[in-house]
Amino acid sequence: MARLIGLVKPLTGHMLLAVLLGLLGHLCAAFITIFGGYALLTVLRPRQWIPLGALFLAVGIFALFRGLLRYGEQALNHYIAFKLLALIRDKVFGALRRLCPAKLEGRGKGDLIAVITSDIELLEVFYAHTISPVLIASLFTVIMSLFIGSFHPALGLLALTAYLAVGLGIPLLISKMSGDDGMKFRTRSGELSGFVLDSLRGLTETLQYGQGQKRLAQMKERSRELSKDEERMKRTSGRNTAVTNTVILLFDIAMLFAAALLYQRGSVAFAGVLIPTVALMSSFGPVVALAGLGSTLQNTFAAGNRVLDILEETPVVEEITGKPQVEFSGASAEHLSFSYGQETILRDVSLTVPKHGVVGIVGQSGSGKSTLLKLFLRFWEPQNGEARVSGRSVGEINTSNLRDMESLVTQETQLFQDSIRNNLKIAKLDATDEELMAACKKASVHDFIMSLPKGYDTPVGELGDTLSGGERQRLGLARAFLHDAPFLLLDEPTSNLDSLNEAVILKALMEERKDKTVVLVSHRKSTMRIADTVYSVEYGRVS
Repeated sequence: MARLIGLVKPLTGHMLLAVLLGLLGHLCAAFITIFGGYALLTVLRPRQWIPLGALFLAVGIFALFRGLLRYGEQALNHYIAFKLLALIRDKVFGALRRLCPAKLEGRGKGDLIAVITSDIELLEVFYAHTISPVLIASLFTVIMSLFIGSFHPALGLLALTAYLAVGLGIPLLISKMSGDDGMKFRTRSGELSGFVLDSLRGLTETLQYGQGQKRLAQMKERSRELSKDEERMKRTSGRNTAVTNTVILLFDIAMLFAAALLYQRGSVAFAGVLIPTVALMSSFGPVVALAGLGSTLQNTFAAGNRVLDILEETPVVEEITGKPQVEFSGASAEHLSFSYGQETILRDVSLTVPKHGVVGIVGQSGSGKSTLLKLFLRFWEPQNGEARVSGRSVGEINTSNLRDMESLVTQETQLFQDSIRNNLKIAKLDATDEELMAACKKASVHDFIMSLPKGYDTPVGELGDTLSGGERQRLGLARAFLHDAPFLLLDEPTSNLDSLNEAVILKALMEERKDKTVVLVSHRKSTMRIADTVYSVEYGRVS
C-alpha cells in the first residue's frame, strides 16, 4: 500500500482538498439527522432548545452543502485517479522500454496486456475510493467520537469502538479470510488473456489440425477456474456486507441501552440518550465505505503488485547517457562469452568487422549467430569479453548514439496495424516520399507497394497478416535502408525471398558498401558470395 500511496505525491494538494471536502460533506450528512433529534427535543421542550425554524433552515443549508461537497470530493478523487492512471501507464511503458528485450524475453504478451489494461484500471478503485475515504473516516471518527463523548465519556468510547470495529476490524478480518484470492484471480486473468491471444494468432493451425474442440475445452476450463476464483471473492464480499450490517445494528442497540442506563442513573439527560443514539446511527457512512475494502482491495492490491513489479524491475541493460558522441569506424568482438541462464551460447568469440566491409556469419540454428548481433546492439550484457564499436565497448557509448549507428533486420519483421508508410517511417519519422521510395527500391518492394490499391497508404493488418513472409521481410529491409545507419546487422535477410528478389537485394547491398558496413547472417551460400570474410559459428565458437 505504501508504494501505491507514494505515487500520489505529485497530486498531494488535490488529495488534501478532496479529504477536506469529503469530511465536511459527511459531517453535513450526519448533522442533518442530528438536527432532527434536536427538533424532537424542541417539540418536547420548546423553551430549552433551538427554534424549529432555525433547525429547518440549518437542515436545508446542510443538505445543499452536502450535495455540493460530495460532488466536489468525487470530482477531485476521480481527477486524481484518472490522472494517476495516465501517469502510471506512462511509467509502465517507460519501464517496458527499459526492460526490453532481455527482461521481457519469453514473457507472455497476454499477461503484459492484462497488466497494462485491466490491472492498471483496477487501481482507480484504490486512488478514487480508498486513500481519501480512509483519511476522511479517520478524521470523522475522531470528531464524532468527541461529539458523542461530550454527552458522556462512556458513550464516546462506545462510539469509537463501533467505528474501529466497522472501519478497521471487519476489513482486516475479511482481508485475512480472503488470503491470496486476489493475486490468484489477477494471475489467472493474465494467463487467460495470454491463452486467448495465442489462440487467435494460431487460429489457422488450430483449424488445420482439427484441434478446435480441444482448444475450446481448454479455454472453457481456464474460464471456469477464473469464475470459481471470482465467485469465492464475491461470496467473501457478500459475507462482509452481512457482517458489517449486523455489527452496525448491534452497536446501535448497544448505544441505546448504554445511554438509557446512564439516563436511569441520572448521569445524562434525555438529550444524552436521543442525540448520541441518533448521531451514531447516522454516522456509519465513512467507516462502512472502509468495511467493503477488505474484499475488494485484495483484487486491487494484487493488480497493484503486478504493476509495481514492472515499475521496480531492474533492467539487465541500463541506458547509457552523457558520453561523447562516436562516429562509426568499424566493430569487433573480443573474447566474447554469453549465456542464457545456465546455457552457454557463445564462448570466447573474437572477430573483426572492418569499416565498409561485408562480414558473413554461418552456422547451425542455435549456434549463437543472432545472439552475437544483439550483443553488438547491447540488448544483453556479455558475461565475459566485450563487443566494440569504433574502438569502444558498446557499454561506453550513449544508447541513442549506438542505435543511430546500427540497424538490425531480423528473420521476423514486426509490423504494426497501420499503413505501409507509417510502418516504414518508424525508421525515420521525417522521411520524405522520395526517401521512402528509394529505400523500398533497394529492398525490391517498391513495385509491389505501387501495385496495391492505396500504394504506400495501404494498411498491413494486425501483425502484417495481409502480407506474405517475403513481403514483410522486404519491408524490414526497407526500414533498415531508410534508417541509413552506417552499420547494418542482417539476420537471414533473404530467408523468405526467391532467388530473383535475393539477387536484387544483394546487388543493393553491394552498392551500399561504400557507405555501409554489413554483418550478414545466413544459411544460404548464394548470400555469402558478397561477403569479404566469412566466419563459422559452431558450438559457441568462431572459426
